[in-house]
Amino acid sequence: MLTGDRERAETEQHSSWLGRISATTSFLITCWKVNLASTMEYRVSFLLMAGMMFINNFMWLFFWSLFFGRFQVVNGWGIHDVMLMWAIGAGGFGWANMLFGNFNRIAPIVASGQLDVYLSQPKPVLLHVLASRMSLTAAGDFAFGLVVYAWVGDHSFSGLLLFFIGLLISGLLFMGVTILAGCLAFFIGNAEGLAQQVFNSFVALSTYPSDIFKGLAKTLLFTLIPAGVISYIPIGLLRGFDFDFAWKAAALTLGFGTAAILVFKLGLKRYSSGNAITLRG
Repeated sequence: MLTGDRERAETEQHSSWLGRISATTSFLITCWKVNLASTMEYRVSFLLMAGMMFINNFMWLFFWSLFFGRFQVVNGWGIHDVMLMWAIGAGGFGWANMLFGNFNRIAPIVASGQLDVYLSQPKPVLLHVLASRMSLTAAGDFAFGLVVYAWVGDHSFSGLLLFFIGLLISGLLFMGVTILAGCLAFFIGNAEGLAQQVFNSFVALSTYPSDIFKGLAKTLLFTLIPAGVISYIPIGLLRGFDFDFAWKAAALTLGFGTAAILVFKLGLKRYSSGNAITLRG
């Protein structure tokens, strides 16, 4: 009898988890469909903004090509490595902003009391906040990453797989770091300016070869401000698979993602306990 009850309980728990995963997946797909439909209502604006971001990224590659036209190799980096660095950075940022476009708007959402809308609905709050917006320009970033990879990347199956793993790590790190910065609004009030500075600095640092930094600066870029992880992917993952770098990058990505979720939940307790009134003031 006890064995049967235990098996029945385990079956019910398993079914419950599958049901939650299915419901969450269905919810996300619905959010993305609504966001896409909303974006397509302004098709010309969408195409113009995405196209301008695409061109803007290529302009940066043009300037890098001028630099490498004079200096062929810098600290082991060539023009193809820098092109793939931009593909990984822009592509990762692009998919994250397309699917979870509010990840860099946590601070203003919290500070202005807009979080109340999400608290009143029976969905995971952070996931709902993130998925409720799609960035118009992000499609240009993502398309840029794919085009550059098609241009200079390794087109073998393993090369394609490693490229998409790089995109996954890049996007998740962008979200983890930026959400953590945005959560400061739960604890210090209006942190929009500070969170934006963290975001801008992280984006900028991820677009420079990590090997140009030395000493403490390089250590920080691979730990506290993990922009160096994104910029090193073309060397440590795409050019030659470095297992030591790969597992550390995966661990750091998981760590920042977990920290972002936990800090958001901690901040949510402060917010729901009446802190929102103070933040609106």
